[in-house]
Amino acid sequence: MNLQEDELLHLVQRWRNVNINIKNFWYNVGNAALETVSKQKPMRVGKITFEYYDNYLFIKLPSGRKLSYFNPMLKRNIYGKESLTYEGIATNKKWQRIETYGPKLVENIVQGISRDILAHAMMNLKRRNFKIVMHVHDEVVLEVKKNQVTVEEICEIITIPPPYAEDLCLKAEAYKCDFYKKE
Repeated sequence: MNLQEDELLHLVQRWRNVNINIKNFWYNVGNAALETVSKQKPMRVGKITFEYYDNYLFIKLPSGRKLSYFNPMLKRNIYGKESLTYEGIATNKKWQRIETYGPKLVENIVQGISRDILAHAMMNLKRRNFKIVMHVHDEVVLEVKKNQVTVEEICEIITIPPPYAEDLCLKAEAYKCDFYKKE
């Protein structure tokens, strides 16, 4: 975007001020993870539960599925603040200690919940005998006979919320074609 480094900080601050609930959620998640590891007692942020046992930090999603972080430890980061680290495969493809923080944990949580919602949609389709050819990130590709079903009917099926999120308002878009393509 051809922005200078000093321009970015102002934009980031403005975005955070406008999206205060997101910012607060980042901090609440980060603090819950730190406290769970330090006190080894469960914590809760909304519908997300943090647990520590058997040398793992577990983040329990609303579906009941858990994200796991092996051998979590608290360390001082480069800014002198307490930080959460865990062991895993880093970007260099080697096993090492990785530092994380609230916004990154929220990203993991959002991706996990998104996966769970997609899996629920796929199960709904499978129960109705649709042939799922593949799924890509947030898409499901079906093979159906011509004029067997409308895209509106497909959207209706895949936007049925899971039981653990009955109030979740889901929306889907679909298209039909003779071969797979990115819309």
